[in-house]
Amino acid sequence: MAIGLRALADQLLHRRTLRMWGRAARQAQSVNLATLRGMRSRARQIRRRIDRVLFVADERLTLPLIGSDAIPKPLHCDWAYRPEIWRGPIQPPGKAAVESRTMFGDEATLFHDCRISELTVRQIRNTREEDIAPFGLRMDVFRFDGSFLSLALDLPPEAAQGLKRRHLVRLAAAVETEKKIEIFARLNIRHGPNTEQIVRELPLDGEEVVVEFDLAYTNLNEKRVEKLWLDLIFEGPEMNQIVLHDLTLARRPRAEF
Repeated sequence: MAIGLRALADQLLHRRTLRMWGRAARQAQSVNLATLRGMRSRARQIRRRIDRVLFVADERLTLPLIGSDAIPKPLHCDWAYRPEIWRGPIQPPGKAAVESRTMFGDEATLFHDCRISELTVRQIRNTREEDIAPFGLRMDVFRFDGSFLSLALDLPPEAAQGLKRRHLVRLAAAVETEKKIEIFARLNIRHGPNTEQIVRELPLDGEEVVVEFDLAYTNLNEKRVEKLWLDLIFEGPEMNQIVLHDLTLARRPRAEF
């Protein structure tokens, strides 16, 4: 009963507030300047609180929901992962004139050799109907006087646990570019003093991209696997906007014959 009365009182107060500010809007052109200054001050105080409510509401109600970690997995998958950039908010969320070796969150590091950086990186909120990941990453590249641009993603220890040469590692990404560009993915596997590297070009004939790294063609020492990381290498990125709406990795053993 008390909750119902409180809800009714809130509705009545809300209607009264709407009428009051509707009247203020109509009078704003005719009241004296002293009164108008007071109205503006009160309106700004209210607007700050309204903007905060709208910001939080848009953040929580926009799909896909923050914290969602749905990952399409291949058959017999024994490990799958979405890096934190695409999973939840990172710090810093973005930066302009990004210097080489700048970290975004705990897993991602940007590398380049530009003398003058005209590169902007920002985490964005995914809002498209087809998006599964809550967040995406946008890079705006203007003049680019360097020879390389790459994003290194450290993978968690679980990626190395139980890794065998019979495994296939699947990379799936949703990529959108302003103009055509070549993007390469390099999977790095440190085992003892050595590092195996497998490079695949991402086929950007559509937004959904899938490539596989076959470990059978490596000299991987299965007993000494220590760490995995992924490099995304962008060729000729000048005057382009690159949006990575999603990126996931999954591992499965090759079928035995």
